[in-house]
Amino acid sequence: MSALRRKFGDDYQVVTTSSSGSGLQPQGPGQGPQQQLVPKKKRQRFVDKNGRCNVQHGNLGSETSRYLSDLFTTLVDLKWRWNLFIFILTYTVAWLFMASMWWVIAYTRGDLNKAHVGNYTPCVANVYNFPSAFLFFIETEATIGYGYRYITDKCPEGIILFLFQSILGSIVDAFLIGCMFIKMSQPKKRAETLMFSEHAVISMRDGKLTLMFRVGNLRNSHMVSAQIRCKLLKSRQTPEGEFLPLDQLELDVGFSTGADQLFLVSPLTICHVIDAKSPFYDLSQRSMQTEQFEIVVILEGIVETTGMTCQARTSYTEDEVLWGHRFFPVISLEEGFFKVDYSQFHATFEVPTPPYSVKEQEEMLLMSSPLIAPAITNSKERHNSVECLDGLDDITTKLPSKLQKITGREDFPKKLLRMSSTTSEKAYSLGDLPMKLQRISSVPGNSEEKLVSKTTKMLSDPMSQSVADLPPKLQKMAGGVARMEGNLPAKLRKMNSDRFT
Repeated sequence: MSALRRKFGDDYQVVTTSSSGSGLQPQGPGQGPQQQLVPKKKRQRFVDKNGRCNVQHGNLGSETSRYLSDLFTTLVDLKWRWNLFIFILTYTVAWLFMASMWWVIAYTRGDLNKAHVGNYTPCVANVYNFPSAFLFFIETEATIGYGYRYITDKCPEGIILFLFQSILGSIVDAFLIGCMFIKMSQPKKRAETLMFSEHAVISMRDGKLTLMFRVGNLRNSHMVSAQIRCKLLKSRQTPEGEFLPLDQLELDVGFSTGADQLFLVSPLTICHVIDAKSPFYDLSQRSMQTEQFEIVVILEGIVETTGMTCQARTSYTEDEVLWGHRFFPVISLEEGFFKVDYSQFHATFEVPTPPYSVKEQEEMLLMSSPLIAPAITNSKERHNSVECLDGLDDITTKLPSKLQKITGREDFPKKLLRMSSTTSEKAYSLGDLPMKLQRISSVPGNSEEKLVSKTTKMLSDPMSQSVADLPPKLQKMAGGVARMEGNLPAKLRKMNSDRFT
């Protein structure tokens, strides 16, 4: 066993196959002769926990010239070792080149051989060889000015070279020193003090299944205009057969309500409510064992001290999402201040959480309550009828004053319509009808035409019956109707009497 581990390394574990069952079962040392070495599955991440993206660009071909067109950004994006190498190399080459130019001028004028002649005036005093020319350039470029080596007015080419040296030195200094300054002042290290929880959790919050993770700021300086976004990376196949290996879906963490704008003074718990619009609508505790996805979290803000934009990233794979867990509280009230305990920042504990997805919970709720759908339909129809009545009320208020006087009371049509709507709502279902009408409607052979004829007959008969035979409540109603008819004009009363005869 030790020989096998030395041969294959620690990235492999010993498993054995079971003839009675399916799958692979781990075996300890000495528990059977049939053993195999199976490599552990390493989850390939798109974004590491520290925010680094695992993407490499290859086969660029002629597109590499685009990096040279933006040379400053290319130098800033390089690693520090390459920046230092380019910094030292550029200054070394520039110094050697300019020292060579001064040596060439001295050589062509013959100053190297006549430097010790008393009455001879060289281009650069006390330059005898290449080292002395190099020292003269360094003294001039660094503005040291020891005073021993200096340029004279008998050398016009030396004056031109001196001007060129000053301009070239300023350009090199501005480019390289600016590049180093920008690289040192980048807010990438500011992201090191922005913390994300090691795991994300799924549990109930406010009666809804919610995906949650925690963010924190270790510094006392604030992140101005901090905003958080979440992306779900998951492979899928379109109905047309196209395979999308890294399809990006947006996870709503409060964009519609403004909850994505953070006041990051103390650790905050970011929530994504799982509903019908969420990509996790079908996710359950059982399906998480077979799903493969990655949640990328992006936190952006402006550093208060420098005013530069900072971005911190992390990601959670499916094995880093804990179902039925909740974060420990980290804020406590002390004497005069609030204390944050970062030792419990990543800690979670289990809470009762249904193992079903939101879709399954809604389906079970509909199956357990079959009357929910008819109730919803009735409520919609009643709402439409009320809207219709409100529209009719607006129409009646716009009638001429003569027609409103004919009705006797301006609110008469409104009350009459509401009474009719109320009776129609009461007679909507068969269970709300009186027992006699239920029996009539349940008898086979009674069609709607017979019911209509009986109803018209019942409406015509009460005109010949006496009011005394009615119950007291109906007598009061009949008296109210008689008073109402007495207020009507003669033409309308005649029309009503002709209608019932």
